[in-house]
Amino acid sequence: MSRTSTKRIVTATVAAASFAMLLSSCSADAGDNAEGDSKTLVVSTFAFGVDEFTEAVITPFEEATGITVEVETGNNADRLSSLELAGDDSGIDVMLISDFYAAMGQSSDLFQPVDADQIPNLANVADFAVSDEFDGPSYSYQLNGVMYRTDDLSAEEAASWDLYADTDYAGRLAFPDISTTGGQLSVSAVADTYGSDAYDIDTSLETIGEWAPNILQFVSSSTEITNLLVQGEIVASPTLNGFATSLVAAGEPVAWTATDTGKFMATNRAMIPVGAPNYDAANEFIDYLLSTEAQTASAEIVGDLPVNPSATVPDSLTAVVGDIALDPIAAGFETLDFATIVENYDDWVDRFAREVSSK
Repeated sequence: MSRTSTKRIVTATVAAASFAMLLSSCSADAGDNAEGDSKTLVVSTFAFGVDEFTEAVITPFEEATGITVEVETGNNADRLSSLELAGDDSGIDVMLISDFYAAMGQSSDLFQPVDADQIPNLANVADFAVSDEFDGPSYSYQLNGVMYRTDDLSAEEAASWDLYADTDYAGRLAFPDISTTGGQLSVSAVADTYGSDAYDIDTSLETIGEWAPNILQFVSSSTEITNLLVQGEIVASPTLNGFATSLVAAGEPVAWTATDTGKFMATNRAMIPVGAPNYDAANEFIDYLLSTEAQTASAEIVGDLPVNPSATVPDSLTAVVGDIALDPIAAGFETLDFATIVENYDDWVDRFAREVSSK
């Protein structure tokens, strides 16, 4: 049976301006949903690529199960903040969210463990996708590396962190702010390369601070990086691989490469909030999300790197990351210890602003 999914677009402005009213109505509706509605599932996900995700995953899931999926979208921070404010009355069954924010939510007891017995496909995904650190599995991942202009740099030049100290490129480089996913991965990569380990924040901030005169802009969004590259204002910036896919496919003189050292990746995780009205259906959705069918469709249509090794990786992704997509761990990529990141996050963001981006 096929059902049409409903999309609820929740913007930061609306969430901030009207949440007080929504909270009271959510509380009033909580009793109606106390026993759960097995035919309606609320999934909170990223606004970027939501139409493609609906085509690749939501609609086929609805057709296979007869469960209608209602989609809420927004960025990581806003959605997590709204979840914390609403508590058990959020009405969200599954939240698709990046690993750092998943860890932040867990530190506030916002999520509950998935039921492994209801998710057979957990046995079919890569080891890094299932971690004791998280209550929910990864369903996709992104690699941190460097996006660069091929008419200015070779892959070998772009892969070295020493590039940012090269005065020949002063004013033609960008670097992500630590508050972004790629920024935290890049700061940890610099710490791992020049310091004692990925959490040697003192060495990392000192090193990036020394590079600051060469940095045109400390960017806070992927759009800034891609615009600066396409316009030729910069020759390179650390960033996640996913933001290079469309540019490479369009024939822009842009490529992405893994760095020589400090290879870290971010995972997107499927989490079930505490108080989810439809816990069993949530586990069913996550199981489908990890299936070979959904992973292949998501890779092809959305551009997500799959965690299920049986999934087919399309040429559009291998054109950017090559064989790394087949086994990122074998290629030297690691995930970070997010307990350490969460514990120090506020201090590190404050220090980055004072010691790096303000220079």
